[in-house]
Amino acid sequence: MQKSSKFALGSVPGGRRFLARAIVPALLIGCSAGTAVAGPTLTFGKEGSVTLSYLTQMWTQYRSYSGPTPTSSVPNDSGTTQFFLRRNRFNISGQFNNYLGFYTQIDAPNDGKFGVANKGVFYRDAYLTFDYSDAIRLIGGKFKQTFTRENLEDCFGPLTMDRSEVISYTPFGGSRDDGIALWGNLHNAMFQYRIMVANGRNNSAVMPKHLPRITARFDVSLLEPEYAYGYEGTYLGTKKVLTIGLAYDYQKDVAYADYPARKDPVSYKAWTADLFYEHPFSTGTYTFSTAYIHYDTGNAINRHPDPSLPVNTQLSGYYVKAAYMLPSKVGIGRLQFFVR
Repeated sequence: MQKSSKFALGSVPGGRRFLARAIVPALLIGCSAGTAVAGPTLTFGKEGSVTLSYLTQMWTQYRSYSGPTPTSSVPNDSGTTQFFLRRNRFNISGQFNNYLGFYTQIDAPNDGKFGVANKGVFYRDAYLTFDYSDAIRLIGGKFKQTFTRENLEDCFGPLTMDRSEVISYTPFGGSRDDGIALWGNLHNAMFQYRIMVANGRNNSAVMPKHLPRITARFDVSLLEPEYAYGYEGTYLGTKKVLTIGLAYDYQKDVAYADYPARKDPVSYKAWTADLFYEHPFSTGTYTFSTAYIHYDTGNAINRHPDPSLPVNTQLSGYYVKAAYMLPSKVGIGRLQFFVR
């Protein structure tokens, strides 16, 4: 069991429990979170612009463990305090003209976590956008996979500490994938659609063949619309939102169920349904979010798969989140309580 406390709008990772029956209270002392604010914007030509931003989340985390260690049945009480940069990003975004835009983001996450410093820097995102109209938009490059709502929620505007470690990230590609997506808003953004074609699993050494991964997502917003490609985990009482989402994810012949014999190819299929509600009242802002996610790869993980097949290729799970934000400021900020 893991218990956590949240200060202001902070975040702390779910973390991996190394002890079999560990009790892990985690207290976040302070961090930088909330919706990120863009940096300076430079203009060029008649329609061009470039915006530079630096985004970070600094976490302080204390965890205490009580239970047997992996090598001994004798109870061992211990604790650890860590200061680390959960997210540490620099991004450049902008428009070449009214239609064509770009976004590039580099990241050096979890610097200092578990005593590991000087983490490597890599491209988190790198893509082009083409916005013909609000109903017809294209994204091409490396960007967020469009399957689960929680993955699409802004990590600098979370409702809870962080995303789920397993169910919110798809087995192949993680939070991002390389490909192209067609998406748009219909009927004043009451409806939103997304169709993405991407690499998915891309390892010819262990796959029967490599075919594209296809993802489709559809949202209905019954109150105020969510216009953007990404969502917020909370709008902090600035919007009245009720959005229902459905998505399907598919890639053919991603693995052999009998890898040693190179036979019984299996395909990957997944679906999810989610709901997000947030409404400000005079008594405060109330938020509720839930999703069910099912991943299926022909039960290959329980047969004789290749060693690199992720464990969450055969998995079902859900989350339920709720929050309450006080109607007035507390000091210089807002105070929001949540349960997950």
